[in-house]
Amino acid sequence: MEDEGFYSRERWNNWMERLRDEEFDPENDDGDGARLFFNLQDDITIACTKAVEAYEDGEIDEDEFMEEIDEMRHIVMAEEDLGDGDKEMVLEGVQTSLIGVMASCETYVVNNGSAADDGGIEEYVREAARAEHEDDMDRALALVAEAGALILDDEEFEAETFDDLEYGFVSEWVNGLDSLAQAVSEPETIEEDE
Repeated sequence: MEDEGFYSRERWNNWMERLRDEEFDPENDDGDGARLFFNLQDDITIACTKAVEAYEDGEIDEDEFMEEIDEMRHIVMAEEDLGDGDKEMVLEGVQTSLIGVMASCETYVVNNGSAADDGGIEEYVREAARAEHEDDMDRALALVAEAGALILDDEEFEAETFDDLEYGFVSEWVNGLDSLAQAVSEPETIEEDE
């Protein structure tokens, strides 16, 4: 696993090619194009959780884990030309959601495989929304990451609890937490070239 890492640029590029080729209607959440974006997000989230598992199993240490996450971040945060402004806007949303996923995984590992203290997921997310409202984005992300660490520590996550969140970075990061919760409960690999 260490030779190739947990996520490759080739895998990412395959997704980008599919997104360029796929018809996409921004008004249709259920279309194949929209589903492709969801699958892309889930695919990377699963790769992040596999890195967490490798850390938990002692296959990699904390430094190696951080290197793996940095490498994934480098791959998936690149600006992409998809030849369609709507697609690029949705991809930016996916990338923003993944910031929450990666920060959660890092926080979990830094906390030695647990959450930092006894706050609950909703408490952390609500506090993150307040921090965003006050333009304290570093604190907002840190709080969302603590919520994500709880998910990795097997606390139940209900996305509907946060339907009332104002649209913004925290709501996008919470979207990532939803992917994280699914990856933890159903760690199936998404095939990028079916």
